Order: sequence, then C-alpha cells, then structure tokens
Amino acid sequence: MEETSNELPATFRQLVGRLLDHLKELDRQVGEVEFQIQQWHRDCTASRQLAEIPGIGPITATALVASIGDAKSFENGRQVAAWLGLVPKQHSSGGKATLLGISKRGDTYLRTLLIHGARAVLFAMQRKTQKEGKVSQDNWLQRLQQRRCVNIAVVALANKNARIAWALLAHDRTYQVDYSPDGQSA
Repeated sequence: MEETSNELPATFRQLVGRLLDHLKELDRQVGEVEFQIQQWHRDCTASRQLAEIPGIGPITATALVASIGDAKSFENGRQVAAWLGLVPKQHSSGGKATLLGISKRGDTYLRTLLIHGARAVLFAMQRKTQKEGKVSQDNWLQRLQQRRCVNIAVVALANKNARIAWALLAHDRTYQVDYSPDGQSA
C-alpha cells in the first residue's frame, strides 16, 4: 500500500486503505461478540453440557440453547433434527414410503454449525485412524463412512448430535460417551 513504486493511483490506494480500516473494525467487533458468547457459555449450564458432545463447541452450544429454548416443546429428538433440516425429505403415498435427500428446510445457521462440527469430528477420526493404522469395529461413524460417502456420514453425525442435544436438554442430563438407554454401557 505504501510503496510509491507501484502504479496504483493515489485515489485507489485511499479507497483500499479505507476498506482495510473498515475490515479491521469489523474484526474487532467480531472479537467482542465472540467474547460475549464465551462469557454467556461459561455462565449457562445447558450450554456447557452441550459443548461436551464431540462436534459441538461453545458457539454451536449457545446457538442451540438460545434457539431451542425449552426442549420439552419438541416431542423427540427427530423433531429437533427435522426442525433443523437434518432428516430426509419424505414423499409417501399409499403405504409406500419414499425418502429423498436431506430436506434442508430448517434453520440454516444451526444446521451449518452442526455440519461443520460433524465434519471436524470425522476428519479428526480419519487422522487418528491413519496414525494408528486400524479401524475400530464398534465405531458406527467409521463403519458408516466405509459404506457411504463422506458427506452422508457428516450429515448423519450432525443429525445424531442434534438428537443428543435434545435428549440432554429435555432430560437435564450430561453427555456420556458410552450411554445406553437401558442403563448398560454400550
């Protein structure tokens, strides 16, 4: 910007300088908002509980708690997943169920956060598998990824995380890796 040897007109350099100043101000404001979100996350028990789920961090957890509100207003986890647009679109007639692609009809922001978190979990799992050189047979995500493409596995994990988030909020529980509904470890 400051080089006089470049052939950019002075007016253009001023314009780019103003845009750079504006970008710096926006970056500062984003930092302030992220700090406020982190503070709220630390003060909110439900948000901290959700952040224990792999693929859900403070920003996703606070967004879920703020958007879902009272989780008991949803009948089950599938309703939350459908509300977020993480379930297949259904076109059924005459007793024949036809499931199409993911509906994407829900909350775009939350769905995107959940999918990005699931993608991070999947890639971390792949790096760990490559490092160790073995595949765990009890990991449903690894088995799913072997059968289907990466994007399907990512959306399936995002769907599962949305359902887990509903269960934790609706039943006021903490996340357990080996949780089983019948009381036995998985």
